[in-house]
Amino acid sequence: MMYHSTNGKAPLASLEKAVVRGLAEDRGLYMPEQIPVLPDDFYAHIQTLTFQEIACTVADALFRGDVRAKELHRIVKETLSFDCPVVPVTRSIGALELFHGPTLAFKDVGARFMARLLSYFTRASQDRRTIHVLVATSGDTGSAVANGFLGVEGVQVHVLYPKGKVSPIQESQFTTLGQNITALAVDGTFDDCQALVKNAFMDPDLERLRLTSANSINVARLLPQSFYYFHAYAQMKRLGLAEQLVICVPSGNFGNLCAALIAKRMGLPVKRFVAANNANDVFFQYLNTGAYAPRPSIPTLANAMDVGDPSNFARILELYGHDWETLTADISGCRSSDLEIRNAIADCHRQYGYLLDPHGACAFRGVYHKLAPGESAVICETAHPAKFKDIVEDAAGVRVRVPERLAAFMRGLKQSVPMGSDYASFKFYLSQLK
Repeated sequence: MMYHSTNGKAPLASLEKAVVRGLAEDRGLYMPEQIPVLPDDFYAHIQTLTFQEIACTVADALFRGDVRAKELHRIVKETLSFDCPVVPVTRSIGALELFHGPTLAFKDVGARFMARLLSYFTRASQDRRTIHVLVATSGDTGSAVANGFLGVEGVQVHVLYPKGKVSPIQESQFTTLGQNITALAVDGTFDDCQALVKNAFMDPDLERLRLTSANSINVARLLPQSFYYFHAYAQMKRLGLAEQLVICVPSGNFGNLCAALIAKRMGLPVKRFVAANNANDVFFQYLNTGAYAPRPSIPTLANAMDVGDPSNFARILELYGHDWETLTADISGCRSSDLEIRNAIADCHRQYGYLLDPHGACAFRGVYHKLAPGESAVICETAHPAKFKDIVEDAAGVRVRVPERLAAFMRGLKQSVPMGSDYASFKFYLSQLK
């Protein structure tokens, strides 16, 4: 499979080049030249397969020819050492719990897959220079990438996060690890962090460094996130709820929704999608008006969605041929204020006994009372409620148990490097690397 840039001005790239570079030479995002369609027989009996069996089939279609089958299946099975169950919330809504991995957030799947795929390519490469992974995070990405790459030989990870704008538990998950992980506390927003990373990739003065990204701009982070949508469909099919399936995704940088849309292009029988926004609603406004107007992000309770200029918007546009009418036929949107997030957490727990995190609350609002007759829905519960303990406890009026994995992070010593939001400061930091 070859990969092209969404900007259309860079040469085609192999999977290895797309993964190692992260961003194309023309600042575009890599996309597969063709999206393979899985046979009808796969969907006819998908409910009989395990999560790992489903993911291996999808991975074979996406990556065969680029990675040896035995190695690819090893990478998939090591990545998916935990389940992503669909837990019934109402009679027609199930929560796809994506927080059963090491850092209790959905990004564990993509980060673990990318770490193993990058290790596979570096072992086979003649270039022995250290790979420097740059990752901007508004919350869970940093912890998932840091833990996914922890101890990987030949790779140094640099996590850029907006100082004071991630939860204490999230911060502890990438500032307490040491080894090959460095956290950079940026005096700015997530968008500032993302801009620093993108500018570094395009800087000819830094070409001596092997830089790559582990944000969802990297195809090795993006594509594996499709695995759990196939798994969710299989589980809903077992429940007899897959006939008219709606998938609602809390959306920040839109990698997760983009992966779901790619799954549909591979034949996954999804009727429609809902993109759940918080107050950072540039995509919601685009769906309503056809005009895309990025703006600086603002902090909300659902901080992983605090993105004012989502990178993967370019990929979603390309999937739909830049046709607003075709896109909006498949995707609708919703927007939640902080008050509405709190109310959704409270109402869902009171009526159904299910505890949402702030991001899942946005998704719940996106489909609750908004399903047509015969429709059922899967909402993405992207992080464990304990990662937002104070918010959830205050909204639901119940104690939230903190899993030992999170408690262990909180006991660690936080260490980070202060960083300005100007590129000159970041470039100086990178120039000292070897």
